[in-house]
Amino acid sequence: MYTRVAEFLEDWKGESGMTRAVMAALTDASLAQPAGGAEDRTLGRIAWHVVTTLPEMMARTGLHLSSVDGEAPVPARAADIAAAYGRAAAELAERLAAEWTDETLAVTDNLYGETWPRGMTLRVLLLHEIHHRGQMTALMRLAGLRVPGTYGPAREDWAAMGMTPPAV
Repeated sequence: MYTRVAEFLEDWKGESGMTRAVMAALTDASLAQPAGGAEDRTLGRIAWHVVTTLPEMMARTGLHLSSVDGEAPVPARAADIAAAYGRAAAELAERLAAEWTDETLAVTDNLYGETWPRGMTLRVLLLHEIHHRGQMTALMRLAGLRVPGTYGPAREDWAAMGMTPPAV
């Protein structure tokens, strides 16, 4: 749970930057990559879910993000998803920095039938994004895309550094 807005914003800068890189690597054709059976989300649907969760979850705290319509259907263009994510991620950081204080993080809200301090909401928001970003990178590989390195080099990054990718 976050107790300082600045701590979240520092983490958000890094994590949202990695998510921006993943979103930027999507192609229109890759959005149809299935995650499994017909009832499962596609890569495009997961990417859009990451975007729309920002206004959806933050609205439950009273912070209404206006840069993305959380009810809009999944865009057909990867560039539109990436742009929407960039707008929402930036708006979240700007609004938190301007409107919340460290004391705000102790305020509680009802989220999904539970009472969460806002510091926990920010933590869950961040972990939720990391979780789905991992799903996205696996599906991107299945779709034949190059995956950007996040917490370390991707396979192609090793060669760019003049090194052999680890066997394990």
